[in-house]
Amino acid sequence: MIQKLKNNVLTRENDKNILIDYFFKKNHQQKPIVIFCHGYKGFKDWGAWNLVAEAFAKADCFFVKFNFSHNGGTMEEPIDFPDLEAFGQNNYTKELNDVQFILNHLMDSSFEFSAEANTQQITLIGHSRGGGIVTIKAAEESKITKLISWAGVSDYAARFPKGNALTDWKEADVFYVINGRTKQEMPHFYQFFEDFQANSTRLDIERAAKNIHIPHLLIHGTNDPAVPAEESKQVQQWNPNSKLHLIKNADHVFGARHPWKETHLPKNLQEVVETTIDFIKK
Repeated sequence: MIQKLKNNVLTRENDKNILIDYFFKKNHQQKPIVIFCHGYKGFKDWGAWNLVAEAFAKADCFFVKFNFSHNGGTMEEPIDFPDLEAFGQNNYTKELNDVQFILNHLMDSSFEFSAEANTQQITLIGHSRGGGIVTIKAAEESKITKLISWAGVSDYAARFPKGNALTDWKEADVFYVINGRTKQEMPHFYQFFEDFQANSTRLDIERAAKNIHIPHLLIHGTNDPAVPAEESKQVQQWNPNSKLHLIKNADHVFGARHPWKETHLPKNLQEVVETTIDFIKK
């Protein structure tokens, strides 16, 4: 019987709380921990991510997914972006801190489900922007034993505005991106760029990839319009020991969409899940 324990609140002093889900078979056998990190304009319940979680649990993994603390969701409304102020105050450093908090939470001796979770086997999975986050975290946290990126990015610096657009952003302190699905104007405050500049060495995905010494899997669709497959190819060049798995004609979300009303995974995402589970179980 798969346990699907959703929307658990992790409280933090002097920081925003985190909403987290656990999917696992309750059998008092410790299972490999798999932590999934969503991407930009993402959330833990997007599209088919719940079906993905179930698939990992059925494969005897202890699967964890969560909302980044500043992703724009709230404890009461975890789907979409009711808190645009928090979204605008997000940055890469906060996301790395969130992942570390999750790791510490799972490894704590008081963790409620410690009988089900093997803290000696911890895999990080990141989708899109989250692929960069997990790469950086895996390079700096020795507790991580495997690293997997789905349609991951290779360079954060390249994604910031340049020239006059950067100057305009600094002067206005905010620029907006339209969310094509929700039609919200999503703010990005200038602190995002300031934090990146202040932490540019740490946030260098190339530096992190060259310092990965654990099993490392990169999965990317060849028809990804948001993050070209060349980005995963670049990461593989930085870490020649990594494995690159390309899925022909797959898009950025591997055939899924939000909302996902089917009871099964799209074909390409099924391949992602199967390839990832095989990699974890090796």
